[in-house]
Amino acid sequence: MGEQSEFKPGDQAPNDGIYIEVGENDFHMHIENPKKVRMRAGGRFPVTTNHNRIWKRFRG
Repeated sequence: MGEQSEFKPGDQAPNDGIYIEVGENDFHMHIENPKKVRMRAGGRFPVTTNHNRIWKRFRG
């Protein structure tokens, strides 16, 4: 079983790193200027721009 890769606001970050806000239609319609946050392991994810969005690890 792999590591969780999608996080909701209030979830704990599993690792240090940068996380990016993605949406339900992100595959087809990219979010313009998505919110990015730098997280420390154990920190809680902040609220997203709207309730249909989640946080994913940014590997850029």
